[in-house]
Amino acid sequence: MTEIWQGLTRALELIFTLDPEVMEIAGRSLTISVTSTILASLICLPLGSLIHFRNFPGKRFLVSIIQTFFSVPTVAIGLFVFVLFSRAGLLGGLDLMFTPAIMVIGQVMLITPVMLGLTISALSGVDKAILDTALSLGASDFQASVVALREARYAVLAAVIMGFGRAISEIGIALMVGGNIKGFTRVITTAISLETSRGDLELAIALGIILISIALVINIILNRVQQR
Repeated sequence: MTEIWQGLTRALELIFTLDPEVMEIAGRSLTISVTSTILASLICLPLGSLIHFRNFPGKRFLVSIIQTFFSVPTVAIGLFVFVLFSRAGLLGGLDLMFTPAIMVIGQVMLITPVMLGLTISALSGVDKAILDTALSLGASDFQASVVALREARYAVLAAVIMGFGRAISEIGIALMVGGNIKGFTRVITTAISLETSRGDLELAIALGIILISIALVINIILNRVQQR
């Protein structure tokens, strides 16, 4: 209990004194996670609409596969990205290993199934009469999809929030392909792991509290937007 209290005290100290190293790590964590979430959204919204509104053989099986990847371990995605982008890998020539860019790619691969599955579920809740009305008034399939997304915007935003939460809290990808390089790829989760292994529990707890605080603030902002 004493360590938790000391960790909380140190977290407040690091925040209010704007500790340069902590601010740098927090900023990098936020930048990588927000970028990953935006890119995943650009993929999932149109793809989710396409899957939902089109009937094709194997559709239910595809949705089941997508939902299966909800719980895929981050280390599994990290291993796949590592093999793909390592020097001997298929995309090794891009020389992206141990950079923030590869961390973004890994996080996009991690959260895309979650956001895609939840987007499809959100669209499934839209009243079919709304789509029929839009189509009868001359809307194209694309315009009808936009109407459906607007109707399901609260549930879609919940999918975005879920994706961001998983992105900023993951550690397997950040360690395996980011390398936890100080001043370059170190993020809050990898810093927590490092400080714990060093025995500096106070700093690890402080960083954990900062991570939770960042996630809380972002979720509050997104929920406010959702309510409006």
